[in-house]
Amino acid sequence: MRKTQPTVATDDRANLVGSLWMVAAMAAFAVEDVFIKAAARTLPTAEILILFGLGGAVLFAVIAALTGQRLFLRDVLSPVMRIRMLFEIVGRLFYALAITLTPLSAATVILQATPLVVVAGAALVFGERVGPRRWLAILIGLVGVVIIIGPGTDSFSVLSILAVIGMLGFAGRDLASRVAPRGLGTAILGFYGFLAIVIAGAIYVPWGGGAFVVPGLTASLWLAGAVLAGIAAYVCLMKAMRTGEVSAVTPFRYTRLLFGIAFGVLLFGEALTPAMLTGSALIVCSGLFIVWRGKARQVS
Repeated sequence: MRKTQPTVATDDRANLVGSLWMVAAMAAFAVEDVFIKAAARTLPTAEILILFGLGGAVLFAVIAALTGQRLFLRDVLSPVMRIRMLFEIVGRLFYALAITLTPLSAATVILQATPLVVVAGAALVFGERVGPRRWLAILIGLVGVVIIIGPGTDSFSVLSILAVIGMLGFAGRDLASRVAPRGLGTAILGFYGFLAIVIAGAIYVPWGGGAFVVPGLTASLWLAGAVLAGIAAYVCLMKAMRTGEVSAVTPFRYTRLLFGIAFGVLLFGEALTPAMLTGSALIVCSGLFIVWRGKARQVS
């Protein structure tokens, strides 16, 4: 018994540290969203994506160089990586449109359904075992998304679909990441992830990019803040997933919902509706139940 106590204590400490890294990552992601939404007041969305993506790609290229990682590898051109980048482009483009054209709080809440779609996709694509209880939880979580969007109600806006498409894009990216070549490090994945943002911005130019606007000092600061917050979020997320147990750390992903709602209300004057609160509760409870069931299955 005495020999197992230090191990348990160490595991608990690792889980605590990993959870703190996850909270920090979600806070940084929420700050990134705030900066992008603020920059959209004076800059076209396409330009924001291109400049934001270039800034992040350059920083990750520097990190890769300092850590001795090669950016141009054969694995980068593998079918899985191509699929991953395609989903990244879809997710980044439509989520950026969502946070610039719709309330930040609503877009953030809808994004929290990503883990539910990932679990469903893993069962359908990779044949992972998902029992009836977890399928029910997934269904309940998706019902929460529908309640937030509110089709058929006076508050419904077709722009709400932007966040849903973005969420599906991120889910596809996460599924592709599961089978991505193991030799690709964090800096490499980060570099190509931000490069996908540049491509997403370039794709959107003909539809709503508008003329290029030379960023003023304020807009430049917003963009720089978004890049730094995005880099910090990515690094903290990697730290979180590599510290402690995944089942203990993953639930703290939902703190992004709290940060997103708080920023939306306090900084942009957004209002919380009963539908949003109800949908948020269903999504979070469903996600936490799926994590708990997954851990219970591993223990048994």
